[in-house]
This record gives sequence, structure tokens and C-alpha cells, in this order.
Amino acid sequence: MALYSLVNVVLGLLMFFAAMGRNGGTPWMAVGAVALALVGLGAGAGLLFVRRPWATGLGLGLMIGWALWSMVSAGYCTGLNPSLYG
Repeated sequence: MALYSLVNVVLGLLMFFAAMGRNGGTPWMAVGAVALALVGLGAGAGLLFVRRPWATGLGLGLMIGWALWSMVSAGYCTGLNPSLYG
């Protein structure tokens, strides 16, 4: 979960700074949301198929981290909140 939290902070800050630009941020917010979902859920599910203890733990941690940040922040930190898009 700590690895996903670090990725979330870095990518989230980049996404929000890009969204505050002059051109509008809706495309950047969508790209950031997809990237965070792919890192959290895609890489997490992929690591579950490796079938090593460290990979299973890391994969579950990535997926739990994505879900936890989505619930705690009401979707703001993972780009799931519809109010971010207009």
C-alpha cells in the first residue's frame, strides 16, 4: 500500500498541476485516472499471476491501496469523482 501511496502522490500532483493549466484539465484528469487504475488494479492483478509470495503481497497491496485511496478521498485522489470533470 505504501508503494501505491507514493505513486498516487507523485502522479496525483502532476495531474492536478496539469489540470490547473490554461487549456483545461479534463483530458489530463482522465489520463491520470486511467494511469492510476492501471497501476493499482492492472499491475496488482498481473502480480497475482506470478505466484510468488512477494509478488502476491505486492499485487494485493497495490489493489488495496487503490481501493483505500478511492474510498478515503471520495475519488478525488484517484480521479473517480465526477465533479473533477466539469
